[in-house]
Amino acid sequence: MQYYYVYVLTNKNHHVLYVGVTNNLIRRMQEHKSHIITGFTARYQVDRLLYYEQTTDVYAAIAREKQIKGWTRKKKLELIRQMNPTWRDLYPDIIQ
Repeated sequence: MQYYYVYVLTNKNHHVLYVGVTNNLIRRMQEHKSHIITGFTARYQVDRLLYYEQTTDVYAAIAREKQIKGWTRKKKLELIRQMNPTWRDLYPDIIQ
């Protein structure tokens, strides 16, 4: 079964929030952490996984990504706090 993930990242200072979607969260996080893909996340060192959700429906994942991207920062922070109130990097959890 194929899974799709919507995820939220931040940088070490927690100034930036980035919302993305992928079909392989571990691979995508490795790309973010190594900064091999040039662009926004590499430029701002956005490589800490704060939140993610999983679905088997690619269209639902894309729609959810767009929905979260449209939210205010305050609403995104509330979503993150529900899963990860201490804002720790969840990447070690997903590679186990």
